[in-house]
Amino acid sequence: MKRGILILALAALVAGGGCSAIKRAKRENIQPPRELTEITPTIKVERLWKTSVGDGAGKSGIRMRPAYAAGVIYAAGTDGVLLALDAKSGKTLWKHRAGWHLFGRKGKADTGYAGGPTVSGDLLAVGTLDGHVYAFGAADGKPRWEAQLNSEVIAAPAIAGNLVLVRTEDGHVTALDAANGERKWVYDRGQVPPLSLRGNGDMVVAGGGVFFGTDDGKIEALRIETGVPQWEQVVASSDGRTEIERLNDSDGMLVLDGAELFATAYHGQLVDLQAPTGRPLWNRAFSSYTGPDVSGTTVVAVDEDSNVWAFDRNTGSDLWKQDALLHRWLTAPAIQQAHVVVGDLQGYVHWLDLADGKIAARERLSRDAIRARPLVVGDTVYVEDVEGHLAAYRVVGQ
Repeated sequence: MKRGILILALAALVAGGGCSAIKRAKRENIQPPRELTEITPTIKVERLWKTSVGDGAGKSGIRMRPAYAAGVIYAAGTDGVLLALDAKSGKTLWKHRAGWHLFGRKGKADTGYAGGPTVSGDLLAVGTLDGHVYAFGAADGKPRWEAQLNSEVIAAPAIAGNLVLVRTEDGHVTALDAANGERKWVYDRGQVPPLSLRGNGDMVVAGGGVFFGTDDGKIEALRIETGVPQWEQVVASSDGRTEIERLNDSDGMLVLDGAELFATAYHGQLVDLQAPTGRPLWNRAFSSYTGPDVSGTTVVAVDEDSNVWAFDRNTGSDLWKQDALLHRWLTAPAIQQAHVVVGDLQGYVHWLDLADGKIAARERLSRDAIRARPLVVGDTVYVEDVEGHLAAYRVVGQ
């Protein structure tokens, strides 16, 4: 069976968006998204700007997410568009298309960018579906170097000091020299499962380690400078009679807060791990393919049915549950000060009160699905849909 499964029948459902997604869900005997009801907003949200950043993820199952650094938003498209925008106004600062011609060779890349860019200082790194990694100057977009890997790059790279770390669909983690793209080390996890969710969560780097979830339900930590494994922790087990029932993937977003690492797994758990050792502080049964977010003493996560939950950070006990967005295939949650922000399959962005889970506001980016976690920068949240529409929102008076 093909490995790149799109969360069962999810990709076709999510990519369509709008009323067609609901009709198709009913026709194909998939749980239809819960229809939205009118709300009385308790906060005012204003859209600062909206633009197009090239072709989005479409039906590929990839999460295309922008990056932020020093007042600039960076975004990439699957058609090879790469651009920098003023974070306040949305004005384009520079823009170009992917291609080997950028690096002095004829022709162009076979495929566009995937997973979104990563920025650190004046270095921007981004991968492609044909296994290229490109590096550019963040200030001017000028090409720095390119590297060719052996498999799709469908998650944003991570930059740690003098290294660019890249995960590929074949399970490898590769460290490239940030100055010239030369390989420094490669970590090979061995055989990948025959069936998994499409996509990789972004890696997290801190304290000399790089942390990531795997296709077989584990969280792993490597030493950044050498690629030597430090620890691994199982967060999902392979139970069930069929391949689908045994599917256990931990490719959601990881959150590192202080010395604690929070993660979820599909058909697995929500866990709070000690980052230096991988030892669990607490865990609870919880199936999710998106990953959690953390603020203060609260952990927020979206389960596989798109219920939004809040838990006590210290114990893992329930604080509240919001089921008004059931089966709307929500993004990973992003905490924006006193609110939780999620996007859904019909292009809506929802703000929930962090204290009790009540829906405080709703805006519509487009009629296309939102798959990537909203990007929160201070009082502004940036949201991108699967067709490459990108918008900035701000809660007024928060």
